[in-house]
Amino acid sequence: MLKKRLIPCLFLKNGHLVRSEKFTYHQLLGDPLHQVERINSWSADELIYIDISDMREYNLRRNDMKIKRMSNIYEIISEVSKTCFIPLSFGGNIKSIDEIREILKCGADKVVINTIAIENPQFITESAAKFGSQCIIVGIDVKKEGETYKVFSHHGKVITDKNPIQWAKEVEKLGAGEIFLNSIDRDGTSKGYDTQIIKLISDSVKIPVISCGGVGIFEHFVEGFTQGNASAVAAGNIFNYTENSVIRAKKTLKHSGIDIRDIFKIN
Repeated sequence: MLKKRLIPCLFLKNGHLVRSEKFTYHQLLGDPLHQVERINSWSADELIYIDISDMREYNLRRNDMKIKRMSNIYEIISEVSKTCFIPLSFGGNIKSIDEIREILKCGADKVVINTIAIENPQFITESAAKFGSQCIIVGIDVKKEGETYKVFSHHGKVITDKNPIQWAKEVEKLGAGEIFLNSIDRDGTSKGYDTQIIKLISDSVKIPVISCGGVGIFEHFVEGFTQGNASAVAAGNIFNYTENSVIRAKKTLKHSGIDIRDIFKIN
């Protein structure tokens, strides 16, 4: 059985690292390049960047001025990949095969596609055929409407008619290698994962499911595995605000009996 994974997820808006809450509130945190240096030293298994910008072109300058002015996400990925020594995934605003090719060329190992997959499901098959299923992660953003879970597109702004469980099965059939499942309701709340929908989707597909949205304490990662049956757990805010958070989270997971990957010895 494959070991479980712990994945920091960093959100970018107009070239800056931000804290997200319910997909609507975004607090500026600063430089997205500085954070990767910390995560590298913390034993993370992978790293995901999600660009939630409304534009493709923007300006970013590091405070220490050692890195050149960057006008788009490709330059950010290129700079991140120079110091990122773990698998790197990027998602957000991807609309074409050429964009995927450029993202991978800049140093990413995988891409996360979402809205384009909803608008054109065959894009999943096409991109998997071009780059391999292991490279294609399909993002599924879910929110509860009454007692029913709904899939949203366009960074959580547009409700779709898709049932998340059926959509997960479809993206698997179309060639996706993984699913990145994010709860809009739990995003930034620190209330813990919505383990109900995580388990429903994890149990309905054979490909790995990465859970995201709601982590406030390290024990929430344990629940993502034990209650949600996720293959990997991801979070953003807890890694931004807690020093050595990946190492401390892995200690909690280890002590709870989760078969998590080691990089450094965890006592």
